[in-house]
Amino acid sequence: MILSTKGRYGLKAMFELGLHHGSGPVPLKVIAEKQRIPENYLEQLIAILRKAGLVKSVRGAQGGYMLMKQPEHISVADVLLTLEGPLAPSECVLDSDNSSCDNAEKCITRTVWEKILISIHDVIDTMTLQHMIEDHQKMNSLTGNNSKEELEQEMIK
Repeated sequence: MILSTKGRYGLKAMFELGLHHGSGPVPLKVIAEKQRIPENYLEQLIAILRKAGLVKSVRGAQGGYMLMKQPEHISVADVLLTLEGPLAPSECVLDSDNSSCDNAEKCITRTVWEKILISIHDVIDTMTLQHMIEDHQKMNSLTGNNSKEELEQEMIK
């Protein structure tokens, strides 16, 4: 199973908004540049995230986009399921009443797909944007690749 660019780029955009949470709105152009996402495509993704209540827009010269909630209250699942829809290795595990498969009750591969589905959700349901931010900060401190903004944020803490 491979996520589409919708899910991958959307999660990157939300991560970028999480990095700037509490600092005011972030212009679309900044998100696009920092995360290397085509601006036109990002515009479409942000519209979906906004409609889902994950992002809000601020108009004006100092406008841009902001998270609707704290980064620790937005899970990876919130973002991916909004942009991708249900995530599963096979359609048969999405159908809870087994109506799409005549062999569902005695299909050995279905148990594999169910275990994979559970594993996927164990990760995306529990991991938040805040976890991603913390992982990013750890990676940067290990590699010494802290930007000026990140160093300032670390000094404030």
